[in-house]
Parts: sequence; structure tokens; C-alpha cells
Amino acid sequence: MALPFVWMVLSSVKPEAEVRSIPPTWLPETYTLENYRELFDRLRFPTYFLNSAIVAVVVTAGNLVFGSMLGYALAKLDFRGKRVVFALVLGTLMVPGMVTFVPLFVLVSNMGLTNTFPGLILPYLVGPLGVFLMRQYFLGLPDELIQAARVDGAGELRIFWSVMLPLTGPALATLGILTFLSSWNNFLWPLVVAQTEDMYTLPVALALYSVGQNATQYGLLLAGAVVVVVPVIVLFLAVQRYFVQGIAMTGIK
Repeated sequence: MALPFVWMVLSSVKPEAEVRSIPPTWLPETYTLENYRELFDRLRFPTYFLNSAIVAVVVTAGNLVFGSMLGYALAKLDFRGKRVVFALVLGTLMVPGMVTFVPLFVLVSNMGLTNTFPGLILPYLVGPLGVFLMRQYFLGLPDELIQAARVDGAGELRIFWSVMLPLTGPALATLGILTFLSSWNNFLWPLVVAQTEDMYTLPVALALYSVGQNATQYGLLLAGAVVVVVPVIVLFLAVQRYFVQGIAMTGIK
């Protein structure tokens, strides 16, 4: 599993000719940082990085907040239509994204949100996977905590925010990593919605600018891939303990 990443890092410090050489070399014969230098000089890297960060952070925060709220309601509250709502969540989870892609773009376009941050963010602000994962975790928490809080006079929002949500750290970490990874690496939706350079995210910018008139610049593309992967690896290393615990306790395989 690690081999492609090792190859990516090693090839990112090779000259373009060596990247294309046959037979390929494993260790670079000539080390160079020209690919990274060109990456930062040729691309408006701070702008693209900031765009990706804004979209990924807001989408992740939205899924954590709204997914946990709906998951708590489906797990611990009794209301009319509860089973219907949960069935709709599961049904949405089973629908491939490509089926809703065109209708979603038409809706965003009709609302005048193309080439804007709301257009990049709103369609992914809450997802069925987050709702399902949080519901499964809340089901494992004892109802006695809620009953004790109600006896003390706490309202439902206070119970959710102050009593139940602090106990869901592993599930929140799992959902946060999965959502951030998906949003950070998302390519097709930003490619369609972002129509000017100042709204491009990193994956879109790398894909468009690494392709020259005659051939793809693989060295530049690999250097950009390294830069894109680093934030995700850092995030995972920071919360990997909670991530593993959340996967085990929510039954997600």
C-alpha cells in the first residue's frame, strides 16, 4: 500500500527526463527541486491551497454538526416519521453520486451559485454517511444519561450539546477524516462549478496546469500530488487513535 506513495515522493525530485526513462529508476540518479519550484512559481499556489482549505474545512464542519444532530435525533428521540427519515437516509446512501450530479449542477446553476464558494460547499454540507455513522454511535450510548439530564431540567439541545456530543469523539474523528479526505480530493465537482482560476481548488489546478500542449508534465504532477497528500496524512496521524476506535465502535467496515 505504501509503495505508490514512496514512488510518488521519489519521482517528484527527479528531472522530467528521468521520470520518463525506460527502464525506470527507483532512486533518483539526479536530485532536483525544480518540480516544486515550478509548482509554486507557475501556479497561484496560495490561492488554490486556500480555496481547497476553505471548502474542505467548511464541508467537514457542516457534516460534523448536522450529521451528529440528525444522528442523535434518529437514535435517541421519538417522533412521527422517524423510520421514514432513516429509510430516506439509507436510500440516499445507496444512490451513486453520478446519478445526482447533473440535476445537482442544474439546481446550483439556476440558483446562481456557480463559480462561488456556496456552490462548491452547499451540495456536500451534510451527507448520509455521516448521519448513519453518528446514529450508530449514539445508539451505543446509555439512555440513562439523557434521563438524568432531563431530571436536572436540561432541554434537548443542552442534552445533545453538553452531555451526548462530548462522548462521541471517536465517531467525530472518523467522520471528520473521511469527510475532509473526500472534500480535499474532490475533483469533478470543483472542475464543473469553478469556472475561473481564482476559484480553482488544488486538484483542479494541478490537473489543468500539469498538462502541456504536447505531453503531461509528470514531475510537476507528482510534486503537486505530494503537496495535496501531506495535509491529509498530517490530519490522520493526529487523530488516528480516535479514527480506529470510531471505526470499531460504529460497525463501519
